[in-house]
Amino acid sequence: MENASDITIFDALIWSGALLSLAGLCGLVWCIVFVARARRAKLPEEALREKLRRALPLNLGSLFLSAIGLMLVILGIFLA
Repeated sequence: MENASDITIFDALIWSGALLSLAGLCGLVWCIVFVARARRAKLPEEALREKLRRALPLNLGSLFLSAIGLMLVILGIFLA
């Protein structure tokens, strides 16, 4: 039976990767809600484009964070 002190580096990789993936997923959900609200507001095309430009970096960053998190999870599983 494992004690709490028996947590290995592989467990830490898996859990930190899961947390990163979850943070990325939260960012993606925020982007979806942000863009949906902007579309429902019936803004003029230029204003809508500006809102979408503001959401794009967060969207890409969230995707990157999720991908890195999933890579850490897979690495932790393979090395365990």
